[in-house]
Amino acid sequence: MNPLPINWLLSLTLVFVVSEAGLLLHKTDVLIYNDLDGGTDLTLHCKSKNNDLGIQHLAYRNYFEFNFRPSFLGNTLFYCSMQWNGTMRWFDIYVEGRDVSRCIRCLWYVRPDGPCLSNYEICYHWKSVA
Repeated sequence: MNPLPINWLLSLTLVFVVSEAGLLLHKTDVLIYNDLDGGTDLTLHCKSKNNDLGIQHLAYRNYFEFNFRPSFLGNTLFYCSMQWNGTMRWFDIYVEGRDVSRCIRCLWYVRPDGPCLSNYEICYHWKSVA
């Protein structure tokens, strides 16, 4: 018996299962809101391993939004560098292990002392850029 049709059928089944698993994962929205003091503008540059979302210029009280489907492997990561008034900081804006159960719509407020997730309930310290 020729094993080629069986191998081909198993491969096709695996591709179908993996693609269906990807479709079943919820879409995640990330919003980054400029909440810096004194009407300060924010320059933002977000990336993942595979996606560069480009440089964004946010006036005070404006936001940038992007969305994606988390990896079924559980390793989705988006990080952003942020700059204002000569200050440069960065932060992991979405870490699947940290955020997947916390938010489907992740709203971040960018403050001078660090980013806060949703209504300032969960705030983090900045990571300095060397």
